[in-house]
Amino acid sequence: MPFSLGHLGALLLALVVLFVVGCLWYALVETVKDALARRLFPRKEEPWHPLPPEEKD
Repeated sequence: MPFSLGHLGALLLALVVLFVVGCLWYALVETVKDALARRLFPRKEEPWHPLPPEEKD
């Protein structure tokens, strides 16, 4: 059952659209999740790697 070139193009286009919509949905969900986490669980900003105290000579 061979597919025509038009059918294969339509299938590829549908897969690309599905991929793009999935990426946009993921970005939206992650943005909302991060915004809710910031509002519900505020935390004090700490440096990623605290430096040791400076030694004075």
